[in-house]
Amino acid sequence: MGKIRSVNPATGELNGEFDLCSQQVVDKKIEGSRKAFAEWKKEPLLERTFSIECVGEVLRNREEELAEIITKEMGKPIKESLAEIEKCAWTCDYFARSAESFLAPEFVETDAEASGFVYEPVGVILSIMPWDFPFWQALRSGIPALAGGNTVLLKHASNVPMCALEIENIFIEAGFPENVFQTLLVDGPTASSLIPRNEVNAVSFTGSRPAGEKVAEAAGRNIKKFILELGGSDPFIVLEDADVKKAANAAVLGRFQNCGQSCIAAKRLLIDEKIAEDFTDLFIDYTNNLNIGDPMDPKTDMGPMANEVQRERVGEQISKTIKMGANVVLEGGAKNGDGFFYMPIVLNNINKEAPVAIEETFGPVAPVITFKNEEEAIKIANCTEFGLGASIWSRETERAMKMTRHIECGMIAINNIVGSDPRLPFGGMKKSGVGRELYRNGMLEFMTVKSMKVY
Repeated sequence: MGKIRSVNPATGELNGEFDLCSQQVVDKKIEGSRKAFAEWKKEPLLERTFSIECVGEVLRNREEELAEIITKEMGKPIKESLAEIEKCAWTCDYFARSAESFLAPEFVETDAEASGFVYEPVGVILSIMPWDFPFWQALRSGIPALAGGNTVLLKHASNVPMCALEIENIFIEAGFPENVFQTLLVDGPTASSLIPRNEVNAVSFTGSRPAGEKVAEAAGRNIKKFILELGGSDPFIVLEDADVKKAANAAVLGRFQNCGQSCIAAKRLLIDEKIAEDFTDLFIDYTNNLNIGDPMDPKTDMGPMANEVQRERVGEQISKTIKMGANVVLEGGAKNGDGFFYMPIVLNNINKEAPVAIEETFGPVAPVITFKNEEEAIKIANCTEFGLGASIWSRETERAMKMTRHIECGMIAINNIVGSDPRLPFGGMKKSGVGRELYRNGMLEFMTVKSMKVY
């Protein structure tokens, strides 16, 4: 039986080794999930939402312990890990309150005596999740699905097994019925082999575009619903009338939060050429003030990258960009010593075909790209295959609002960084994904509609 390793990104030390599930265990868990669904979907909605509330309570009661697990396993600063747990608890509260209205039957006037439709759960959801927000992304997908009456099998990223197992423990501690939410410690090929199985009804996937394509292919071939969240290359657009200090300060958080390892990070800084020098100087000053080091220290602003593979990939993207003519205006790069630290690097004079301009850069590199006018800013913003989120900065809100109509993405923040919010749909356009999570739209993704007429 194979094993997966959990490594502390700040020290390189081994947190622990965990056995992968045998095929026998996998089969047992899937069978258990299927049987649990038959009962869970019949539970009154009030009972299901009460259970969701209990998950939120467990998260709050154990937030410091759970945050430490996140930080030890994927390296984000402890203050960010605490915020992640708090956001998960808030999301539990939100869906516990909102599920009844989201799932209410709807009556429609037709030629029948009475007609309308109801929502019913689709069944067992295979949830394949990444490591960058290990609790948030698993629960962002799982909580609405569970509230709707589905059951969930979580296949988490291989570098966060402690988080994956602890998430299952939270549901047990909250009093969920057996097998309603389970974690599967399996590798990628094994997870892919589960998609065609009759016991699995739908797939929720967050991760890279190539992996998402394989998930979509397998789900489509077997006529199963799937949701894909595949990352982004979000533009952070600063117009000449913006509050430059406020924008530059926010850009540091937007780009370097979680060491730049976020699908909705501000990955490309698009700055009007008339204010580019001032913005860049301020951005560098604020970046130099970041406290980079031990992620367990509450004062730390940025910790290490999650692993050596991620650090090397970002390094390759930066090297190629520099070879294509980019200037280094703030030197950074891989830091010698223990752990997978990577100091922030700021670039300008970016070739439009450079990796940092068209690819997703999952690390602390900030490319500053200038534009002459709004039309050029829109063209640059839309020049990648991704379309997840975008920020627009301007003192004229109406001007920024008009500009949003032309930006090809699923989420836009005006005068703030992009962030997910359970009260709004989350998802992108183009190759950033298919479908939505959160709010009513996300909840209904894994519900099926049953129409009825009475004559």
